[in-house]
Amino acid sequence: MRQKELRIALVCYGGVSLAVYMHGVTKEVWHLARASRDFHTEGEPASGVGAVYRELLELVERQHGLRLRVLPDIVTGASAGGINAVFLAQAIHSGHSLEPLTELWLANADVDRLLDPDARPWSRAAKLWAMPLVWWLLRRPGNVVSESVAPETRSEVRRKVSHFIRGRWFEPPFSGLGFSSLLFDALKAMGSSETSGPLLPPGHPLDLMVTATDFRGFLSLLRLHSPQTVEESEHRLPIAFRSKTPGVGGQGLAEPLELTMAARATASFPGAFPPLRLEEIDKLATARGRQWSGRSAFLERIMPVHVRQGNEAHVSLIDGSVLINAPFAAARAALPSRPAQREVDRRFVYIDPRPDRFGALEQSIDRPVGFFAAILGSLSTIPREQPIRDNLEALERQSREAVRLARIAAALRPEVETAVEKLFGLTLFLDRPTPKRLAAWRNKAQQAAAERAGYAFQPYAQAKVAGILETLAEIVIKSAPGLMLPDAEPVLERLRQELDERGLLSLSNAGGGMSDAAISFLRAHDLAFRIRRLRLIARRLSREWEADETIPDDALDAARDAIYRILALYFAQEGGISLGDDFAVLAGKVMEDPGAVLDALAARRLLPEVDAQAEEMLAAALEEMPKELRRRVLLAYLGFPFYDAATLPLLQNEGLTEFDAVKVDRISPEDARSIRAGGTRATLRGTEFYNFGAFFSRGYRENDYLWGRLHGAERMIDLVASTLEDFDEGDLRALKRKAFIAVLDEEEGRLTADRELVAQIRREVLEIPAPD
Repeated sequence: MRQKELRIALVCYGGVSLAVYMHGVTKEVWHLARASRDFHTEGEPASGVGAVYRELLELVERQHGLRLRVLPDIVTGASAGGINAVFLAQAIHSGHSLEPLTELWLANADVDRLLDPDARPWSRAAKLWAMPLVWWLLRRPGNVVSESVAPETRSEVRRKVSHFIRGRWFEPPFSGLGFSSLLFDALKAMGSSETSGPLLPPGHPLDLMVTATDFRGFLSLLRLHSPQTVEESEHRLPIAFRSKTPGVGGQGLAEPLELTMAARATASFPGAFPPLRLEEIDKLATARGRQWSGRSAFLERIMPVHVRQGNEAHVSLIDGSVLINAPFAAARAALPSRPAQREVDRRFVYIDPRPDRFGALEQSIDRPVGFFAAILGSLSTIPREQPIRDNLEALERQSREAVRLARIAAALRPEVETAVEKLFGLTLFLDRPTPKRLAAWRNKAQQAAAERAGYAFQPYAQAKVAGILETLAEIVIKSAPGLMLPDAEPVLERLRQELDERGLLSLSNAGGGMSDAAISFLRAHDLAFRIRRLRLIARRLSREWEADETIPDDALDAARDAIYRILALYFAQEGGISLGDDFAVLAGKVMEDPGAVLDALAARRLLPEVDAQAEEMLAAALEEMPKELRRRVLLAYLGFPFYDAATLPLLQNEGLTEFDAVKVDRISPEDARSIRAGGTRATLRGTEFYNFGAFFSRGYRENDYLWGRLHGAERMIDLVASTLEDFDEGDLRALKRKAFIAVLDEEEGRLTADRELVAQIRREVLEIPAPD
């Protein structure tokens, strides 16, 4: 039985009230992940749409011999999409229900509920002098409501917009503290819901990142040629969380106040909400009687410059979509150093409720842009609709490089394996692989690879040194923020000078190969090489050798487990986590004494000791392997220096770490037409009134939420089916039909604003032709 992980990096756009639709989609991601978890842990089958997803996974296993697990392990978002990202990540990590967020969107995402009490008109007669303006805006021929709102909802929209105009002016109409309270209470309700297990395997990393905009910004140093440094204003303020998945449910991703702050900041729509200031979250904590024990550490992490300057209390955060509406870059940054115990199909999935935006513009292309259309468009529409071409092209380049790397390694394999067999002869396969022998074989293979590389060894050596120094410089600057440097370049240059003084910038000696001093340096600091080597073996165990019928599945599983236990030893040394509390003081003196820092890093990480432990574990694992599998693992382990010398200079230090191409999938009304053709215009109502429509009508919110679930269900089934090359179309249609009916059954009692909504869609679903 082949095993594969479908890993999802989810990107939630900002989209004003279309975030209600996005919530419906994220709910299906949650249902699919829950069904996948239960399928793999032999948990009780879910009911409703979860049962359909379970049936889908069982069908994949039964008919295609593939045991697939779905892991949404990277979640990013901006603006109101960031709220969906925060709650989905919390549900994935904790195992709690996502239902409280549904209630937040349906019941509370309404202008009447969000209005600050001080902003409400105190009577029908309030600001009578403003009524002519109200009439001009809302009732004159060609007014903004008539142009952008459906007839049956215009009276409701006019009434609520009138409240805006006749309420307080020149201040945001919505309550910031009220919004934070709603978010915090929804998180609290999640924590009180029934708990199941986390949706990712124990120890698997979960990354959440939402964007915010620092209104005033801060000065950061930018390196130039002349002058060497200049000060530039920086306004991007990402708020990121990373945690390893716990073994049991009920544990939150982070402190609820921090998650509340992230959600409130990213969705602080300019003009509608006041900018978020820290005092608002402090007031919330006091009102709820909650101690914020990690406050200082959290602020130091997300706004270190402001904390160092002592002005964090004065920072004003506004909507993340002002600068970054589709945070693909954050999702890409979370990809490195993720464990993979089996074949991985990595997907970037982005939710775009309104991909037809250009078609909407064409309708009025011959008319001048009005006063309010220009304002609302510049604030709500244009910043949220910038093309993502640059992000997608970067992912495509990354995928091409991954494919190229796999081809290079495959082409090298016969030559490398022949070289290893000639180097060791029959000794390699006749002798028992003890830790001592493994270490001797490893040293011999590395020296031989260096000697045989010839003149090509020097660029390889330079690439290794550059990668090691860059990593160490990043550790130092992260450990010593008091250095107040624009980036790690000054530290990198200082470390490079130290290596030059030690005669180590060139690792090769005159006769070819590496000098003893160079070997000592690599043993002390070259962590990336160890990880690349083990990842190569892991990939072959998961992707290539799994299809070999001569190797038992249980032997492959045991070998995978052993390799990833060994990898965990090295992962624990990444990022300077285990360097000790006093390393910060030493790192702060790196410009004066870089040698002491290098020596401290070597002494505290103790990579040779980790190597000894790793080789004990590897030797024990090799002892248990069948002869053919042991042979292949040894050839990969000892042949890796040959692969690395050939590929590292070509791939700019990426090395043999990730072979799998990243694929991109979109979820939008345009991509899910099984029920109703016509895309966004035929299904969503929140697009009205410049994408604010759903904030003015519960009926609109219920409509968009339901279509989000239905479109999400269709695309989740498509996503799973796309991991195979020959999924039966009849099975696909039947499963989608079951999923649609299950969603409608689940929501029928809740969605009551329009009694015909569920009934009408159900009739459309029943009209879908049944599979043959």
